[in-house]
Amino acid sequence: MKENTPSSNAAKIAAALYRLAVAGWLGGAALFTFILTPILFRSFDRDQAGAIVGYLFPGYFRWGLGCGLIALAALFMAKVTRRRLAASLLLAMLAITSIQAFIVEPKAAALKREIPSFETTPPEHPLRVQFRKLHGISAVGNLLVIGGGVALVLLF
Repeated sequence: MKENTPSSNAAKIAAALYRLAVAGWLGGAALFTFILTPILFRSFDRDQAGAIVGYLFPGYFRWGLGCGLIALAALFMAKVTRRRLAASLLLAMLAITSIQAFIVEPKAAALKREIPSFETTPPEHPLRVQFRKLHGISAVGNLLVIGGGVALVLLF
């Protein structure tokens, strides 16, 4: 019979917190990417939907960073198999989210403020071209974070 020592209980709580943080990050990213954003762009014109999504982005990135930091801290207190692999994935996901939050999103937001309207500004306009590149970088980063989250859920 196993003993329920304070350290084993703490490890169990940390493992549960780790799983909860990973699930919260993955679920939030999937919800935002695959459900909320498409609904907004179907329900509003492009400028309005873009404004709403742009308003939500800082909170979205803070959520990801918070969940990632909690998962990383809990991982080191939990008895989890493949801890190094999990830590590596979490660190990569945190790095991608940090780049999105502190570099890509602020640049994209600044460009968006310079574009009078995505409805009337031609797609080949230099600002739209720059914005599209940043959007592409952000979208790839977002899919990588979701992929990392799926890997963490499946592997651990």
